[in-house]
Amino acid sequence: MRVTKIFAILIVISGLVVLGIGLWQLWDIKQQERISLEAAKELVEGNKPKVKKEEFLPETGKASGLLVIPKINAELAIVEGTDPDDLEKGVGHYKGSFYPEENGQIVLSGHRDTVFRKAGELELGDVLTMKMPYGEYTYEIVGTKIVSADDTSIITLQNSEEELILTTCYPFSYVGDAPDRYIMYAKRTSDGK
Repeated sequence: MRVTKIFAILIVISGLVVLGIGLWQLWDIKQQERISLEAAKELVEGNKPKVKKEEFLPETGKASGLLVIPKINAELAIVEGTDPDDLEKGVGHYKGSFYPEENGQIVLSGHRDTVFRKAGELELGDVLTMKMPYGEYTYEIVGTKIVSADDTSIITLQNSEEELILTTCYPFSYVGDAPDRYIMYAKRTSDGK
């Protein structure tokens, strides 16, 4: 009887420790997102002198711009890099991909349970805006696709036309490492600058 009681107490304590760690991690991610968002807004605010495109050299792990998605009421920091530490701060810009006005694939990735929590609500025709230190660029979602998690064929890094690609894990409600990726393709609108 006594051993059973001790065992039950240990299980409860273990559960509380795991819950506490999970809550701390969630709080930490929210703090990192908030700090990156503040840095991104400061980079792109209108009362600062614009950076010339040629002088734009983002540092890995630092905010480089702002992604605005009106339909889901989201303002998200764009952070240079897609390592786990970078993705905890905001939407990661895939190193080696392009930025607006570079005439190539712009690849942005984010977690489905943080920055892209409402990505499943986006539809064809919805608008996305990238606010950069050197200008604002508007894109319209023109296609979506679901691919296997190990399919890297969507990132071609082509440099023949500007294309914004957003990627996140799929299914959205999956618990653990999701088996697929949800891809959104967007083209710059004619009045996109």
